[in-house]
Amino acid sequence: MKEILKNYAQLMKFTLSFTVVFTCVICYMLAPKVASYDWMMILILTFAGLCITGSANAINQAVEKDTDAQMKRTANRPVASGRMSQQHAYLFALITGIVGIALMWYYFNLSSALVSAFSLFLYAFIYTPLKKVNSIAVLVGAFPGALPCLIGWVAGNDDFSFAGWSLFLVQFLWQFPHFWAIAWVAHQDYSSVGFKLLPAKEGPTRFTAVQSIMYAVLMIPVGFLPHYLGVTGEWSMWVVLVANIFMVVQCVRLYQNMGVPAARRVMFSSYIYLPIVFLALLADKM
Repeated sequence: MKEILKNYAQLMKFTLSFTVVFTCVICYMLAPKVASYDWMMILILTFAGLCITGSANAINQAVEKDTDAQMKRTANRPVASGRMSQQHAYLFALITGIVGIALMWYYFNLSSALVSAFSLFLYAFIYTPLKKVNSIAVLVGAFPGALPCLIGWVAGNDDFSFAGWSLFLVQFLWQFPHFWAIAWVAHQDYSSVGFKLLPAKEGPTRFTAVQSIMYAVLMIPVGFLPHYLGVTGEWSMWVVLVANIFMVVQCVRLYQNMGVPAARRVMFSSYIYLPIVFLALLADKM
């Protein structure tokens, strides 16, 4: 049983899925119409989010079975290693996808269910195959990567107001330095299977570092929007500003050093960025 649960956790990329659902739940709690927190609704949203994100990741692993098997970092995934069949992964994705979207519709609203379905489709069927075609895949993938913020907002507020989109933008821009740092560190693995995920065809170059700096700099003005659109108070705005400046500094260090250790610093900095920023936004509402 323990081995089976471990396989399913790897299939849905539980840690990654939980991170995505975390920001979705925080944005739901930030919605003005969610004046008091019903923890049962929060648990339902968490479960639905894990189902939808897990479904997208399961399809990703089923589609990339042969590719995953060729890379060190992914060879032990359940489908790639042969511990789980491709058909089993697709069935899991179908069931969890339907369950997650149905829960969003029944317990929250149709709008959040439709955006969830669109996000799943975009990630699994557009972004996933595009990774071998063109580096624009990172731009395309940034949309389903940030849509959970909007989904959470819409689930709570039942509208597509600018405030909800400001939260979407925070996570949308964050993904570029985050993902390019990962692609920099894993460049040999990615290039060996034909993934085109860095903005420069030559691989990790100063152009990639400059692009990372540009998006990190754009995060600074966007970080002011949640406050000025009335989502949160003033002190969280300063927390977000400090976090954004920190990301810019890490990207500048990548440009200066041009090495895997610097890229790894950007990567780990981006991991701690999201919980700090979104928890600060929530605490300021509370």
